[in-house]
Amino acid sequence: MHTSALVLFSGGQDSTTCLAHALARYERVETIAFDYRQRHSVELDARLNVLREIRARFPQWAAKLGEDHLLDLAVLGEVSETSLTRDTAFQMEASGLPNTFVPGRNLLFMTLAAALAYRRGLQVIVTGVCETDFSGYPDCRDDTMKALQLALSLGMDRRFLIETPLMWIDKAQTWELAHALGEQSGVPGGGPALVDLVVEHTHTCYLGDRTHRQAWGYGCGSCPACELRAKGYARFSDKVNKAPSP
Repeated sequence: MHTSALVLFSGGQDSTTCLAHALARYERVETIAFDYRQRHSVELDARLNVLREIRARFPQWAAKLGEDHLLDLAVLGEVSETSLTRDTAFQMEASGLPNTFVPGRNLLFMTLAAALAYRRGLQVIVTGVCETDFSGYPDCRDDTMKALQLALSLGMDRRFLIETPLMWIDKAQTWELAHALGEQSGVPGGGPALVDLVVEHTHTCYLGDRTHRQAWGYGCGSCPACELRAKGYARFSDKVNKAPSP
């Protein structure tokens, strides 16, 4: 039985839902993030607010939540000419991928996370990659994660488990999962409380906009990340509103 996990935690909707997933399952959970000079570096501050709010609102989870780690990965920004690391417009490339794709990002993230998990004695690596509602990033695919699990386990002679709770669900279902996990937290009204935490404190917007408050949280409302989050929230809200009263 696995008892400990390391969550790749950017402070966004997906990684916060993955953190809740890990806290609901494991006795010890640590978090890791990366500063790669991303344009939306405000997420590095948002993630600390999310951790603070989880500790304050969910005491049973707070007891499991361990150390947080932030690694400097400036070299990734130096070798990447993308709209996430440069002040350029969002567009599709000739490759068929959007220019928000940072080549090698998740491969580096997972390798460094595994190295840290090795040192910290953590058994499971949890990441929010998904190939249901996504932009076609090849390093978010299930096959990539399975290959990484094998390569990292062989290369470090430690049997890691890579968990991808969001792999086969869309953004509306991600909101639903957050609600369900909150309900399981032991906190009265935990479902709405976790959804509210995601809305108020997580950050998704690629432009780093924390000024404009939308129904689904803060963001510009027009970048690819905001559009995906907004559409998912609208479908989730519509389902909640149509649900029969208890």
